[in-house]
Formats: sequence, structure tokens, C-alpha cells
Amino acid sequence: MAAKDYYQVLGVSSSASQDEIKKAYRRLAKQFHPDANLGNPTVGERFKEVSEAHAVLSDPEKRKQYDRMRRFGAFTGAGGRAQPGFGGSARGQGVEYEDFDFGGLGGLGDIFSSIFGRGRPKERRGENIETVLEVPFRVAALGGKIPITLPMTENCPTCGGSGAAPGSKVSTCQECGGRGTVSFGQGGFAVNRPCPACRGRGKLPAQPCPKCQGAGETRVERKIMITVPPATDTGTKVRLKGHGNPAAGGGGQAGDLYVTFQVQPDRFFQRTGLDVTCEIPVDMVQAILGTKLRVRTLAGKKIVLRIPPGTQPGRKFRIKGMGIEKNGRKGDQLVQIRVRLPEKVTEEQAALLQRFEQSRDG
Repeated sequence: MAAKDYYQVLGVSSSASQDEIKKAYRRLAKQFHPDANLGNPTVGERFKEVSEAHAVLSDPEKRKQYDRMRRFGAFTGAGGRAQPGFGGSARGQGVEYEDFDFGGLGGLGDIFSSIFGRGRPKERRGENIETVLEVPFRVAALGGKIPITLPMTENCPTCGGSGAAPGSKVSTCQECGGRGTVSFGQGGFAVNRPCPACRGRGKLPAQPCPKCQGAGETRVERKIMITVPPATDTGTKVRLKGHGNPAAGGGGQAGDLYVTFQVQPDRFFQRTGLDVTCEIPVDMVQAILGTKLRVRTLAGKKIVLRIPPGTQPGRKFRIKGMGIEKNGRKGDQLVQIRVRLPEKVTEEQAALLQRFEQSRDG
């Protein structure tokens, strides 16, 4: 396939300024707009050429890539003939841009496709799937596996994804010419979308499959085991390549599955970076006289923590290395003391407290 020289399409030189390109586009777009040429079916293609040329040359980055390809003679003039000095192919159709390679940057057709959405047809690929998975706090901190069940599509087992009844004749889709995509243009830009007639397959069956009614796919529920990495936080996303929906029509590559984790709060632990914090209640006497507590850790073990006499409410004690581990670093567990005060005291208890307070004052 030979591409047209966009500078010639707009009637400007290759050194034209952005302002000159804009003025040329406005003049030609007005001249060849279909609304201004009712009854003339030939202007539609010319208007499309002008819009396409402007979309490329008005973008500095696209224009830079285009100019590099143009120097290799990959483009023909507006009339479709090979331009002088550009060379020609064996077929006399101008230089074929698929034949060029930019030293490790890939074929010219690949670069051309990235700019204009053309070039070599890409392998069909299934749709990606995105989901949010709620993860228990402890699993998110330590890592683990969680099974999930997702509604997905799979190619119909009866027709293999073709949408055709077994033995039915299949013909090329007239709507997209067998490409599987159609182009929608607006304001000088074109976007490719799957053909609505053939659903992106490029072919239409004479008789639709009785199992899937010609859709080529069926809905299923698939169970997948998701690996949760250690130190996972809310918003962490993992990609499972090839676990998305299959390519329509069979063959091709399946899409990917993207899982975003939502960490559930824990009744006992909270997280601060790689550290975990927890709150332990003690009564007033324990805080005053001191005590020993058995504290549960993130790993499920219990460690004896000594609380010294005169411990104040809100004081934190650090248990080294009992936090979350990530990239060779491990956090600590912070234990905060909460002193519980009695709601009611007896007269005897009140007298004892008063004597204790007086002794402190004395």
C-alpha cells in the first residue's frame, strides 16, 4: 500500500508553518465539505484526505515522524502516482512502506499504523476485564490467595466463535470489506471501531449458529485464583495476562484481567506504612502498678509485653520486626495503651482513692 503525500494533499510545502497548514486546511475543508457539495459523491473522499492530512501535519510529534518516513519515499502524491525521487515498487504503485525498517524501531508500517491507525493489521485481541477485589487486612499484609468468580464471555463451543451454523457458508462482510473495523470521522479525526454488522469478525454467515444466535460467544462464570502480594494496600493493581475475554471469532490473543485490591479494615490492627498498630486496654490499677500482657501479632502468635508501673494512657510500646515485610524491609508492631476507668466506685474505693491522692500531694 502506498500512502499519499499529505503536503501535496493540502497544497503546501514541506517547510510550511503551522499557521500555513491551518489556513490551507480550512480553505480545502470548506471547499470539499459534503454539506456544501450535495449530490456530488466524489467530494467525500477528498474531504477525508484533507482532514487526515491536517490531523497529522498539525500535530508536531506526528509531523516529525511523518517527515522521517517521507524522506524514505514512503508516500505518493495526491493523484496516487509515485513522486520523482521517491523510487517505486516492483508493482509500479510507489514505494511500499511495509518494506522499510528503521534499524530496530520496527517496520515503517508499524510506525505508520501508530500514527494513522493503518498499516499491517494487528492480531485480534479479546477485551480486557477490570474488577475490584476486597481483601482481608491480614491477607493483604502477609500475602495469600483468594478465589473469585467472574462473569466472562467465551467462544461458542458449537461454532468456535464464527457465529455460523455448522456447515453454513461464510462470506466476506460487505460493510467493512472483511477488515472487521469501520472508521468514524469527526472534525478531521478518524477512529476505528469494530464493525457492527459482523461484530469485528470480517465475515458473515449465511445461517447463524443456533447455540449463540450468531453472536459467536456465550456468557460463563469462571473461577480464578488471585495471588495477593505481601504488603498490598488499597488501590494496588495486578495484571493477569491472558485471563480476560477471548478474541472474537476464535484464534487471536485473549485480553488481560486487571484486579484492583480494596483492603478491608481490621477490628484490631491498623496500618501505617510497614508498621501495624493496635490498642490494648488495661485497667487503672494495672497502669499504676504495672502488669504483663499477652499481645496478638500479625502472624497470629502471642507475645508477652511488660507494662511498667506508672504507664500513662496513650503510651506506645514497640515490638520489633512484627510488622509488614516488603523488599527486604520489615516494619514493627506498635502497641498503644488505653486505660479503662471505672464508671462507678463504692464509698470504700472512693476513700482509698482520696487517701492515695493525698499521699501524692503530701
